Amino acid sequence: MHRPFSGDSPPLNCLHGFFSSSSIPGDVTSSDPPQGPTPTVTSATLRRNFAQTTASTIFPETHFTDPNSLPSLQESFSHFIQAYPNYTDTYGIDRIRSDHYFHLGLTHYTCLDYIGIGLYSYSQLLNYDPSTYQISSSLSESPFFSVSPKIGNLKEKLLHDGGQETEFEYSMKRRIMSFLKISEEDYSMVFTANRTSAFRLVAESYPFSKRKLLTVYDYESEAVDEINRVSEKRGAKVAAAEFSWPGLRICSSKLRKMVTAGKSGSTKKKKKKGVFVFPLHSRVTGSRYPYLWMSVAQENGWHVMIDACGLGPKDMDSFGLSIYNPDFMVCSFYKVFGENPSGFGCLFVKKSTIPILESSTGSGMVNLVPTDDPISLHALEISRTRTESEEVDSCSSGIEFRGLDHVDSLGLVATGNRSRCLINWLVSALYKLKHSTTNRLVKIYGPKVNFNRGPAVAFNLFDQKGERIEPFIVQKLADCSNISLGQGFLKKILFEEEYEGVKDRVLEKRKNEQGISVLTAALGFLANFEDVYKLWIFVARFLESGFVEAESVRCGVHVFEHKSREVV
Repeated sequence: MHRPFSGDSPPLNCLHGFFSSSSIPGDVTSSDPPQGPTPTVTSATLRRNFAQTTASTIFPETHFTDPNSLPSLQESFSHFIQAYPNYTDTYGIDRIRSDHYFHLGLTHYTCLDYIGIGLYSYSQLLNYDPSTYQISSSLSESPFFSVSPKIGNLKEKLLHDGGQETEFEYSMKRRIMSFLKISEEDYSMVFTANRTSAFRLVAESYPFSKRKLLTVYDYESEAVDEINRVSEKRGAKVAAAEFSWPGLRICSSKLRKMVTAGKSGSTKKKKKKGVFVFPLHSRVTGSRYPYLWMSVAQENGWHVMIDACGLGPKDMDSFGLSIYNPDFMVCSFYKVFGENPSGFGCLFVKKSTIPILESSTGSGMVNLVPTDDPISLHALEISRTRTESEEVDSCSSGIEFRGLDHVDSLGLVATGNRSRCLINWLVSALYKLKHSTTNRLVKIYGPKVNFNRGPAVAFNLFDQKGERIEPFIVQKLADCSNISLGQGFLKKILFEEEYEGVKDRVLEKRKNEQGISVLTAALGFLANFEDVYKLWIFVARFLESGFVEAESVRCGVHVFEHKSREVV
């Protein structure tokens, strides 16, 4: 079987150009042209070099026990560029941030609490109505469109895709499908209120009776809880992948048994086993999962549902949708990065899968209703019936999606390399912080420095005695320092026999399930080095004795007694 590019193995063209010439073994550094054949550099070699370069360049053999001893922003950036010289190729992103998202600098707020892609730029919204929207104001009433709930039958809506919708909705749909490289010939799409609504719609419509639902998530998710609840209520047998301590990698042998369980049979038309829900990577830990799991599931009779809500801005360019052809895919878009993350979800269903769905009337789908503006977007509210041959040019209607346009102009290599540099520097720098007692200040869950890790990191902070500082407290103190962090709950963790001794010290109980409460930092495509440096400086302050108590008083945060969680 042909093995396509997986989440573990990026194609070489994404790796070439990332390293300086001196970092590639066998590379000729003189001005003379190389003689003979060019040495073959494998992706494994490049990934190994990436980790080695990070370790040898980012404050090598150094640990910081005093927050006042940390190097300056300028000095740290110098080390950063030395490790990742081709980061300079991504300066186009800084120009876009400066010109179109200048509110991020003016407000001095660092947004590290959500991953996603914004439809519009901040400058676009100001130009829309500068008398109404001022810098640092909350864009709670978003221009261009609002979301209106709709009760309906998902199957009927998919079967009559585009039959009755406004030009605004059609323009929005076309732009999103083009951005995600999704063919309108192969997939139908509906707008949903959010990610959770999309998951619930699938659960309500899929014929789950005596079939299974298998999910792959290392963290607690409202959307996953909802699809579990509804599917089980409709007769599904619910199961989930587990993740091995301490690296939180997928327990491959167990997942393979669940995917391949049952007799394959030899009938011409096999009954599907159920739905295999697969996120391409963890939005909490940054773990990336091999895409090969989708092929394994399909070969063993599963309908595959892809959760693409945590993807990097151009990750779909390397996904290979035509290779995997998932039956369902869910993604989400917010409105403006760093200002108004609210938005909507999108549910895509493969047209050949629609007939097997059951008719079910429920909530979750939405209409996108355009607002009046000087360009007469109100004219787009008129419902119309299109023929298959009829085309609507989104540009002719005055609608612009500058957030998506900016990402498209940057491309996969620039956006991917940038987040890779920043997240790995952050992981490496956090591990350089230690208490004078030699206890580590930061514990990171999931992948450490790794070329393939996603743009998110899960971590906790510990005091000099090795006791965990409650994530809630850290999050509130970060907010007081103009840094927004998220929280997550890691679950489905498997402790092999050699780690049984630390299990009780690591896990806590929530909603009848054991796991670990963690802080999360996620990098959007507009994140820059100053953002991750600012977080590093903030975390380092927890090295100071009495910092938590003093800062909590200043910020009005109630410090309650926290349970001991030893770093292991």
